[in-house]
Amino acid sequence: MSTALEGKKVLLVDDDNDILTSMQAAFEPTGAVVETASNGNMAVELATKSDPDVVVLDMMLPGRSGFLVLEKIKARKPRGTKPFVIMITGNQGGRHKMYAESLGVSEYFTKPVKLDKLISTAERLVSPPAAPAAT
Repeated sequence: MSTALEGKKVLLVDDDNDILTSMQAAFEPTGAVVETASNGNMAVELATKSDPDVVVLDMMLPGRSGFLVLEKIKARKPRGTKPFVIMITGNQGGRHKMYAESLGVSEYFTKPVKLDKLISTAERLVSPPAAPAAT
């Protein structure tokens, strides 16, 4: 198993407790330090306090939408820097994806998302780019 997430901070945000519990169970064996939030306001508070490496963020949340959370936690941060945000949504619309990308989302998936895909995406996002091979 990859150790890319070992010691990395991962914030999981979803208002569906079953999904949140499943994601938490999937991420814990990776060695990541996992925090969870069930609404947008809590997500912003935790992201500000703990400076996560990766945020898995549901779009539709009580308190503050995933878009508003994304906007707040990516404000004034250059693209390609942490927190890397993986947005998940039940919404099929392409306009939402384009909007999320304009706010700095790293990946955008439509539910249901396979948990191993979430983990492999998080691992890829936190891993440094491979150095070019010397010739």
